[in-house]
Amino acid sequence: MTALAPSDAEAAFRAALAERILVKDGPYGTAIQALGLAEADYRGNLAVTHDQKGNNDILNLTRPHAIAAIARAYAEAGADLLATNSFNANAISQADYGTAHLVADINRAAAEIVRAVADEAAARDGRRRFVAGALGPTNKTLSLSPRVEDPGFREVDFDGVKAVYREQVDALLEGGADFILIETVFDTLNAKAAAMAAMEAEDARGQRVPLLLSMTLTDLAGRNLSGQTVEAFWVSLAHARPLAVGLNCSFGATELSAHVANMARIAEAPLLVYPNAGLPNAFGGYDEAPATTAALVRQWAEAGLVNIIGGCCGTTPAHIAAIRAAVAGLPPRRIPEPVPALRLSGLEAFAFA
Repeated sequence: MTALAPSDAEAAFRAALAERILVKDGPYGTAIQALGLAEADYRGNLAVTHDQKGNNDILNLTRPHAIAAIARAYAEAGADLLATNSFNANAISQADYGTAHLVADINRAAAEIVRAVADEAAARDGRRRFVAGALGPTNKTLSLSPRVEDPGFREVDFDGVKAVYREQVDALLEGGADFILIETVFDTLNAKAAAMAAMEAEDARGQRVPLLLSMTLTDLAGRNLSGQTVEAFWVSLAHARPLAVGLNCSFGATELSAHVANMARIAEAPLLVYPNAGLPNAFGGYDEAPATTAALVRQWAEAGLVNIIGGCCGTTPAHIAAIRAAVAGLPPRRIPEPVPALRLSGLEAFAFA
């Protein structure tokens, strides 16, 4: 098969990565929660039977101006990479709200909204913004059984999850996404299904579909829910040749530091990290101030560990602006060139020289 040439967006993104540390946006969830919306605000004029309170993705259809305002705030704060509000916009997650039939519409709208904001920002100041179509992990897992008494049971299978992601990928690309962001990966097998869906979309379109991959840790030992270390995660998905790989959510920058250093040491791709604003307080909120978060991630930049930095749960446009200022002028991480070896992964990574 003929190798596909990089898209204009991918080439521009790689060129920018070679020059400076790029900045990703912050979360939609935190910003949407601050709006204090009622169920009727989520529902809008849609003819749906389930309660829609908390269905943040449906707001792409019912409150597009609110989503655009959030994206615009991040763009104005200095973000180079803007993600779509589509974390749970897949048929598995939307089934809980009775809106699985709207998945394609939700994702297409999500990408169109952020595409318009990105282009508007670029027209205003001449700096290109990139749009990442976000895929969340769904609320099912391919690696683990939900039944303690039946370890072999699975609620979903690989082909089914891949098909769910393919629907989402196609709609995000139709809406104008430059890249696909597979984020908050708690189950590596789910991420493999998402990556394969993107690869199949690439073949069908005859155009490159660049991937961004971001793992989330579930314990301070540095493993995700399916048990993999950051090193094993990289080995498991290196074949996808991601445009960037990294970590998000789970903890604040303090707790992630050692694991960021581990991934920076081995990943043959730009490193993307977007931590929470510290650890949640007793009420589930986040108290870490923008200046604190920015000072912590600056340490990563000064150590040459990161290429793209942003914010996850609890961060705001003020955090993104502070992060951008903190890393301005610092050189991006240099991509390592490991010695050739046979590399395998289970829960741990192993290399045969």
